[in-house]
Amino acid sequence: MNVAYGVTAVVLVMLTTVLIGAFGIRLSRTTSDFYVASRTVSPLWNASAIGGEYLSAASFLGIAGLILLYGADMLWLPVGWTGGYLVLLVLVSAPLRRSGAYTLPDFAEARLGSMAVRRMAGVLVVLIGWLYLMPQFQSAGLVLRAVTGAPEWAGGLVVACVVGVNVLSGGMRSITFVQAFQYWLKLTALAVPLAFLVLAWRADGAPGLSARDMATWALPLSGGREYGLYSTYSLILATFLGTMGLPHVLVRFYTNPDGRAARRTTLAVLSLLGLFYLTPAVYGALGRVYLPELRGSDMVVLTLPGRLVGGVAGDLLTALVTAGAFAAFLSTSSGLTVSVAGVIGQDILRGGVRSFKVAAVVAVAVPLVLASS
Repeated sequence: MNVAYGVTAVVLVMLTTVLIGAFGIRLSRTTSDFYVASRTVSPLWNASAIGGEYLSAASFLGIAGLILLYGADMLWLPVGWTGGYLVLLVLVSAPLRRSGAYTLPDFAEARLGSMAVRRMAGVLVVLIGWLYLMPQFQSAGLVLRAVTGAPEWAGGLVVACVVGVNVLSGGMRSITFVQAFQYWLKLTALAVPLAFLVLAWRADGAPGLSARDMATWALPLSGGREYGLYSTYSLILATFLGTMGLPHVLVRFYTNPDGRAARRTTLAVLSLLGLFYLTPAVYGALGRVYLPELRGSDMVVLTLPGRLVGGVAGDLLTALVTAGAFAAFLSTSSGLTVSVAGVIGQDILRGGVRSFKVAAVVAVAVPLVLASS
């Protein structure tokens, strides 16, 4: 890939993210603005923002790589992640919004009347948030190094700085604008190159999979693993429950005007995620045909445009995919930072805008140091 194109793509995403986040600066004044965007976000806007923060590096880069390496069985991951929103729709979204809480520990205490439960929920939110932020920073470093040759720590530092600026300047209101934009950027960054890849594949005679791959790789539960069906059901259940337990996703339901809007948001999220997850499967299948030797599985999305299209067009498409990858790092990291900062600010620093800003610095700094060590 042309290094100049890659650097330009990353810089443009960073600048656009900061500029869009700046809209929230003029609107964010109160504690409610910073924690829950004053509960004024419409269903479609909120659904786009949830899609933006939910589709992390694992979705943008990882799913295609896993399908490349392990085949159709890996399709259960996006199915389970998306299906988990059905459980959220039925059981969680409306009660969360009606609670009037700012954070998940607030909600836990209100429902169960226990300070011990509140403390436990607070610890879990912070741990989950930091454990989820670490791979975002690490993946950003790997992608920036692959594209530009920069040191591995640089990508995480860049993402942390941009996220910190947006969260400190406008809190939830700023990142709502940013995440909604970044969902559509990520979808475009996968769908547009994919159209060119399919055209290049057809021009190449539409080569198919080998007979061995058709008999194993392309068919679910055909890899000869013991207890394959049991493992599949376990995976689906785990991904359903995992979606229900993500604090940065759950806290977004507080931003809807009412419980009905929260349910409509969840329905819209199902559509947006289903649309997005159509693309990684095709990348994985094309990678199996053209890059079967690839072992750095996360790189298949970044490598295919240069392999199939080539030339300046291939470099431009790779730059677009790189922009989408950094949008994934930024949007997910923003949501996680707000959810962790909300808990630290409310439960440890006793609330308020100043407490939220101090907590946001801590929320970003700890996982960045851990990811860089």
